[in-house]
Amino acid sequence: MKIPDYTVTEIIQLIEAIVWGFVVLVVTLILAGIVAFMLYSLAYVTQPLKSMAPMDQAFAKMLNDIVLLVVGGIGGVMSRKGVSAVAEKIASSLTPSAPTSPPQPQAVAPSATPVTTAAGGMFDFNFNGFKNPELDEEWRAPPPPTTPEDHLDPSREDIAHERAAAKGES
Repeated sequence: MKIPDYTVTEIIQLIEAIVWGFVVLVVTLILAGIVAFMLYSLAYVTQPLKSMAPMDQAFAKMLNDIVLLVVGGIGGVMSRKGVSAVAEKIASSLTPSAPTSPPQPQAVAPSATPVTTAAGGMFDFNFNGFKNPELDEEWRAPPPPTTPEDHLDPSREDIAHERAAAKGES
């Protein structure tokens, strides 16, 4: 059996593909485990009728954050590979000797309204021409309070007497 001769770049690409596949597989397994665990906890763990226990709320929030991070990680890893593959295909299809001609303008029917585009060629969704108001750069924060730290409100005694009287009546 003859061992194929690989170049150094082919070996590096093979190692990158193996590591990328391993990372995607592990992160996907983590995500699947978290989803299964959350579904189990929702289906088989008894919760209070009106609300969720405070510790369970904190646990669910933490799991929510973990799932968001894992999904973002999977998307980042997978999109990086996909973008690089698309970029290689586009680069291989373009040859430096082939001159590229600018696109010719197309004739627009007089009854059609022209489509406005924002910067970067994206569609402009600002139909009404709204512009945010200018910021007031002259605004300054008000001065801090001048009352001493140990200041007690004079009406606090009246409020305390009213509360005591209300408790005595009931």
